[in-house]
Amino acid sequence: MMFHIPTPDDIGKRLDKFVAEREDLTRSAIQKLIETGHVTVNGQAVSKNYLLKDGDDVEIEAPPPTSLTLEPENIPLDIVYEDDDLLVVNKPKGMVVHPAPGNYSATLVNALLYHCRGHLSGINGVIRPGIVHRIDKDTSGLLLVAKNDVAHHHLAAQIAAHTLERAYEALAVGGFSEDEGTIDAPLARHPTDRKRMAVVKGGREAVTHWTVLARYRGYTHLRCRLETGRTHQIRVHLSSLGHPLFGDTVYGGGKSKFEIQNAALAAGQVLHAKRLGFVHPATGEKMVFESDLPPYFCMLLKKLEDERI
Repeated sequence: MMFHIPTPDDIGKRLDKFVAEREDLTRSAIQKLIETGHVTVNGQAVSKNYLLKDGDDVEIEAPPPTSLTLEPENIPLDIVYEDDDLLVVNKPKGMVVHPAPGNYSATLVNALLYHCRGHLSGINGVIRPGIVHRIDKDTSGLLLVAKNDVAHHHLAAQIAAHTLERAYEALAVGGFSEDEGTIDAPLARHPTDRKRMAVVKGGREAVTHWTVLARYRGYTHLRCRLETGRTHQIRVHLSSLGHPLFGDTVYGGGKSKFEIQNAALAAGQVLHAKRLGFVHPATGEKMVFESDLPPYFCMLLKKLEDERI
């Protein structure tokens, strides 16, 4: 149970916004807590749009935890490689990697549970079996999955040592005067919006290397290589340079006329995990995989190319 007393800056603020700034929960989870009476003001249940007043006491009570049973689902997977220790999967845009509030089915994990028949590492618990690293829902491309704990430990160690290769292709807003560069800026949760990440002094080390692949009128096709792998790293780093990803409305994209016209085609940020390289945990073999750009990405580049001609 948590008690919060609004500061002078909170007076007049909506209750749901006040709670969101103090609890690392999704908007829907906060609204459900308020609707079910687990958030009260001065001991009384109120609506989510209640405006805070001077002297209010806000009490947040977490509901009892519920057990979660993930169901295997027969969802087709684009498997690039598989053996007894691991899989490399080409994740489509729009698929959530692991269950979370609002997405407890049709995730990559549900598909993996069906395909692997329970042969997945358990290091990350019931929610993320086999998941060594993740990519965002609207990011497509290559993802590494461990089938056992030994393989998971080896692969996780490569990530920690920055030896696991991950290269992405992205479409960024604006032009770059240089052909390549490095962004070395620490990342942490945004100080006021817990659903977003931000460049924050004292945050976790984050390094992204970028290279220009092609320039278009108002946009740039980039290759981005991760030295670290923080949440939303490429999206936040490029946005911090004033070059948000095409279609990434969370971090400043999606505002130009061309983006608006092609919002349905992009369906979120234009980012693809194209190349994945690692040392096999059992054989010691260096393995490298690449995936083609998805059709929507190629269509956007073709449109930009046509405009340039």
